Parts: sequence; structure tokens; C-alpha cells
Amino acid sequence: MSSTHNPKKAPILETLQACTQRCHAPFYTPGHKHGRGMPQELTAWLGLPVFQADLPELPELDNLFSPQSVIQEAQELAAETFGADRTWFLVNGSTSGIVAAILATCSSGDKIILPRTVHRSVISGLILSGAMPIFINPEYDPVWDLAWGMGPEAVEGALNEHPDAKAVMVVYPTYQGVCSDIEAIARVCRDRDVLLLADEAHGPHFTFHRDLPMAALAAGADVSVQSIHKVLGALTQASMVHVKGDRLDPDRLSASLQLLTSSSPSYLLLASLDAARRQMALDGEALMEETLRLGRSAQAQIAAIPGLRVLDGPSAPTSGFTARDRTRIVVNVSELGLSGYEADELLDEKFGVVCELPLPKTVTFIVSLGNTQTDIDRLVAGLEGLARQFRREGACGGDRPPLAFPELSPKPLCLSPRDAFFAPVETIRAIDAVNRISAELVCPYPPGIPILMPGEAICAAAIDYLHAVKTRGALLTGCSDPSFQTVQVVQE
Repeated sequence: MSSTHNPKKAPILETLQACTQRCHAPFYTPGHKHGRGMPQELTAWLGLPVFQADLPELPELDNLFSPQSVIQEAQELAAETFGADRTWFLVNGSTSGIVAAILATCSSGDKIILPRTVHRSVISGLILSGAMPIFINPEYDPVWDLAWGMGPEAVEGALNEHPDAKAVMVVYPTYQGVCSDIEAIARVCRDRDVLLLADEAHGPHFTFHRDLPMAALAAGADVSVQSIHKVLGALTQASMVHVKGDRLDPDRLSASLQLLTSSSPSYLLLASLDAARRQMALDGEALMEETLRLGRSAQAQIAAIPGLRVLDGPSAPTSGFTARDRTRIVVNVSELGLSGYEADELLDEKFGVVCELPLPKTVTFIVSLGNTQTDIDRLVAGLEGLARQFRREGACGGDRPPLAFPELSPKPLCLSPRDAFFAPVETIRAIDAVNRISAELVCPYPPGIPILMPGEAICAAAIDYLHAVKTRGALLTGCSDPSFQTVQVVQE
């Protein structure tokens, strides 16, 4: 797309700054009135300017639901920067964008093809839309105890079996930065005239460097949802949804977003999206070059530590792993006799290093444009110290059997997630719930991949896995009983 705007501008940010400097008597929300009414301990800690910028939809600040001035210009600049035809700013996180993408493409009873390892937000979209998921189990690597992406041949097979499917959703990349062959998947979808939706929450930086995987829109996706806050310079909850081409109705997507978005959007979040876009438009390649340098340095040093392994590729060739984001460092700690949960806790307590995602065998670290060489040195030193301690002490958890991700069934659900969510339920013991239909959405978090979901028959492996990861330190979300001794199922 040819540029029609000045990329150096940040229209929301600049207008918000001007509004904070205008002297007037405010008789509008929010109640703290430019920070004067905020609790003193907050202004003493964060300073007054951040609250002075907490403004509502004043005329000069435009309206997120019907943008005509600064928000419209900022979104057009973002579309040009990220390679989209149209972009919407999100203040409710990528969750709202993913749900809206499903609502914009699927009605009640429509089929959507997607990996069984989707984020819980996708299940929320299925519940709200009434769409019926056709699940594909992505490639699973037992050596790493990690799921990769969907292969194009699996997508083609699912479309052959379900030619009436309205859309395909791909997770690109996974939490570990693993990318499937999205170009091939896009070709399959185009050949069948099926929309391709990309959960690209962890890939907004892909556009800005040749050594990163190809961005989803450039590869042929129709829709991409990106968490700008996850790896770029925006505030938490600040995300974007992008559309390329004319196969998705933009009015329906806009209407869907309005159903899900606060009618009082934070201009601090919107301004952070605007500023993050400008930062990447002007300096993105240089910032990613340094980020990749730090990532490569960290990976090489960690790979040399005895007892640790660093993910570089799959243990066997698979179309579910065709590229990897080198800003993600995935370390297997199982040879130390530790689970990822234990390693995460020890790294935090003993070395002041906090990872992004612990799992039974691995810990994943995100290297982003905010990291420094000092951070990398501390990470390497922490892992060296951890390895020295547990090679010397022996396998503290080595007497426990390895914990493998459960083989989740790709069979059709017994009920749609929507029907199960609204069905009468009963509470029974978790150990008695095998073969019953789940009424709950239960995930270890992060990464937020549902192990139980509404409408799916509960298998014994799922119950065992949830009990095991909870014992080893994972947080279970979505369950009515935090101890997971009981579970809600659909009444028979």
C-alpha cells in the first residue's frame, strides 16, 4: 500500500497532549477531573501528567466507534505501517479482536476450522457466535512436550470433510514463536473461498525485519489480530485488528467490535498504540535488529550450559513448524529434574529472572525491544546458577514421571460451546466426570489453552493433566472450584 500520510505524525498522541495543556473547567467524566481528585498515593507514585491525560471522548479527540478525525488518521497510519487495508484499534486486548473476527465471519451453526490449542478467547467467540468448531490436533512433539502449528494438509483434509466451513483460524505464531506454513494454508483457503483468520497476538513485530517470520497478512491471511502490547511499545490491553482484501465485510467487523468494546475507551491506551506505531514506522528495523542480536546471543550462551536444551527446531520434520521467531527463547529444563514451573519459581526467587511462560518441561522467555544486554546477562547467569545447583544436588523432581500434554480429541463436540454454556449444569467430582459433557472452560494460565471446554466430552487424560499441572504450580482458570476437586457438567 502506498503511503498517504506522514509516518512521523502521531495524531492521537499529539492531540491528547494538547488537550492536557488547555486551561478550562472540566464538568465531564472521569470524576477525578484531570487528576485533582485522584488518591494522593497514586499521584505521588505515578505523577500527575498520566491522570491529566485520562480524558473522555472530547470533540477534538474523535470517537472510537465512529472515527472521523484523529483516530481515523491514526488507524490509517497503522494500516499502512502493518501492511493492512484497514486497521481498528482495540482497548480490550486481542481477546476482543479475536471474538469480533469470529462474530464477523460465523453465525449460529456455521463451522470454523481451527487447532485444538487455540486461546480461550476463541472459545468465547464460539459461545457468543454459536459457531461450531471443527478441531484439528496440531503436530505434537513428545521430546519437547509442545504442540506446534496446523499443517496445510490437515487444513485441506478438514475442508474436504467440511466443505461448508465459513472460516479457518490459525495460531501464528504459537507462544513459543513457532510458525506453521501459513502461505500454504492461505492458498488452500483461497482455493476454497474460505476466510483465513490469524491469531497473531504474539507476532506484531514480524513486519519489521527480514529475519523474522513472514507477517500473516503478507502471507495471505484475511484478518490478523495483534497484541501490540505483548512485544512492542504499547500499554497492556492495547491491540489491533487488521484486514487485507475485500473478502470480509468491514461493517460487520466494526459492528462486532462495538458489541465487545467499552463505550469509554482509554485514550492512554489509544495514544500508546499511536506512539508504538510511529516508533515502528520510523525505527522498527533497527529496533528489531538489536532485539534479534540479543536473542541470538542469549540462545547461544544458554545452549552451551550443560543440562539445558534450547529449542531450535522440531525433533522430527513437520509442516506445523516451518519457521521460528528468534526473539523467543524456549529452554528445556527436564534434564535437571525440574519442571518448568519449579524452574520459573527458582529463577525468580534466587536470581531475579522472571520468564513469560512455564510449562511442564520448558520455560519460555520473550526478548523484546525493551530488553537490554544487562537483562540477557542476568538471564544467562540465572540459568547457569540453576544448572550448577541441580546438577550438583541431583534431580530434585527426577523421581516423578514426565508430564505430557494430553492427547485432546479432535472429534466433533457433543454440543456447540454456546449450547453447552447455556445448558442446565450439575456439579460432580472431577474423577467422576470422564465421558460427561463439560460445561466449563478450564485452562492452565498462561498459555490459556483450554483443556476442558463447554460442549466437549471430558477424557481421563485431561482430568489427570489438570490435577498434575496444578500440583506442579500451574494456575487453573475458569473452573468453578479452584481446587479442581469438582467440575460442572451438562445435566443428563
